[in-house]
Amino acid sequence: MTGPIEPAAHERGAALLTVLILVSVLGALAVVVFDRLRLATMLASNHAGIEDARSFSAIAEALVAMKIEDLVTASPGRTTLVGGWQGRATVIPLPSGSAEIRVRDGANCFNLNSLVMDSRDARASRPPAIDQLARLMMVLDVPDSEARRIAAATADWIDSDGDANPEGAEDSVYARGSPAYRTGNTLMTDASEWRAVTGVTPALYARLRPLLCALPVAEISPLNVNTLTPDQAPLLAMLFPGTLSVAAARRVIAARPAAGWGEMASFWNTPALQGVVPSGEGRRQPGVQTSWFAVDMQILAGDGELRETALFDARQSPVKLARRRWTADE
Repeated sequence: MTGPIEPAAHERGAALLTVLILVSVLGALAVVVFDRLRLATMLASNHAGIEDARSFSAIAEALVAMKIEDLVTASPGRTTLVGGWQGRATVIPLPSGSAEIRVRDGANCFNLNSLVMDSRDARASRPPAIDQLARLMMVLDVPDSEARRIAAATADWIDSDGDANPEGAEDSVYARGSPAYRTGNTLMTDASEWRAVTGVTPALYARLRPLLCALPVAEISPLNVNTLTPDQAPLLAMLFPGTLSVAAARRVIAARPAAGWGEMASFWNTPALQGVVPSGEGRRQPGVQTSWFAVDMQILAGDGELRETALFDARQSPVKLARRRWTADE
């Protein structure tokens, strides 16, 4: 009898190589499986945290509405910066995390939706507001012709007709773009939509965005002179075409009494405003009361983090949540 047949040396090498390849493949598969398992676990944990954060946001919104109600009723007819509430971070502890909340005047801005007059059947362009948006751009050194074209095009974006304003733009302009698209023909839900208007460049958007808003009403923003910040001086200069510079507007804000102006007569008698003439709308637009409050929230719950931007309507009591979005303000 003969003994077992021994494989040749080269065959033993091939078998070993095959085993090593199989081990490597199985090892790689194991890494992928465990990585997917870890990712799935993290996603499940994050999802649960986000759901908790959304639930806690309702609690935070209710508390914010109560605080705004207290602020409004503490001094009826007048809202000032007394107490340092604007922009101050307030942290509210939650069962499994916390909520950081910042409140600011939500109407010290140019309301893009004021470019139209809203009625039951149609939205028509509002020429005084178009002029005002153009002036806001011009006080920020945007050339006159460019500012007027963009302001008119923005009104065309919102109004409900298909007829372009002088120097404006309707669907035919956007149809030639790549990709082609159409005007919104409705009120903007967020000022970030302004980027879609022809002529609005990223640089222009970045310059104007801090001064713009899209309130859920087709009304000119009632600027509260008691809560305007120095960075918002262009909004004040906008009201005085050619007679009040941004630097002079900053001096007006700096001259504000610590407790704010008690009534508009005191504001108009400010020495820095003597000799300057506001536009027709500009005379009626400033006030001493805030009707809209913007709120920025960062909610932490377990492993979840949620950012919310909300707008509260304080025109009537009780204060109501008018809009929310699950992201930071752009």
